[in-house]
Amino acid sequence: MTKREVLLNSLLCMSICLLVMTSLLWGEHGFSFMQALHEWLAGQHTAGSVILGGLRLPRVILGIMVGGTLGLSGAVLQGYLRNPLADPGLLGVSGGAALGAVCVFYTGLSVMGSALLPAGGLIGAFLAVAMLLLLVGRGTALVLLLAGAALSSFTAALTALVLNLVPSPYASFEIMRWLMGSLTDRTMSDVLLALPGVAGGCIVMMLSGRALDALTLGEDVAQTMGFHLRGLKGVQLRLVVGTALAVGSCVAVSGAIGFVGLVVPHLLRVVVGYRPSRLLLPSFLGGAALLLLSDLIVRVVSGHKDIQIGVITALIGAPVFFYRVLQFRKQGQF
Repeated sequence: MTKREVLLNSLLCMSICLLVMTSLLWGEHGFSFMQALHEWLAGQHTAGSVILGGLRLPRVILGIMVGGTLGLSGAVLQGYLRNPLADPGLLGVSGGAALGAVCVFYTGLSVMGSALLPAGGLIGAFLAVAMLLLLVGRGTALVLLLAGAALSSFTAALTALVLNLVPSPYASFEIMRWLMGSLTDRTMSDVLLALPGVAGGCIVMMLSGRALDALTLGEDVAQTMGFHLRGLKGVQLRLVVGTALAVGSCVAVSGAIGFVGLVVPHLLRVVVGYRPSRLLLPSFLGGAALLLLSDLIVRVVSGHKDIQIGVITALIGAPVFFYRVLQFRKQGQF
């Protein structure tokens, strides 16, 4: 790891710590942090402990988990597919998770328990992963792109169909709000539901750095670096499953949040270079910082209006991406 990478990772970690403390301490209702933390750990249901442990802490943890996962998976997919426009929604798993959650809304199961909505999203994500693996098998990156595009279109069409069939306008409104993504009103149950998939998927992606470097250069070059064809296919399978599992788990609890996985690797690649393995950790940290910042913006500007975090990330990410496109054009890269 170069000095530049160490400095970048250190700055991102400090930014995350600052954003975490701001998110935990700032809000409409003030309280003593240490006292509330002691009361929460002791299991006391005071106002401070409920605000800290029941509202703000799950929101912060999910911000780090979801933002980090989206940033990391964006870096992995852009490196593996050798496509700077690749993002976590490309595999269709986000659409599968959204469809699963929408079906829970449609059937009315969401009123039976708060855990059923993310559970439905998680089931939808797992079904999307199974369908993706069935379509791709041991195919190439091009087959994965085509299968992901087909799966995304299919799940989007089914989601639109469910929205058309929903009899209640209120249910349609709730579905649309969920689809825009949010960290509001999430609990530790949501954190625990998403944690296994996020942890497992992110570990798989992080440990695939060297193989990802080899795959970026092409299968022929990768084989000269010691990766046999069967081993390369196994790496590809692990990358797909790890990315789909982590992203699907996040979408199941937060809804669809766009642009994080697309923009963060673009911004950091200028600093760390174009070697995918060097981009993985900074992308995780950068994604977490961006989503925590976006959530703070939501809390500042919302007031009595509930603005979804997916809207904020799009408003931040789209101009940055446009700027990068203009830079590429000036440099004659396309």
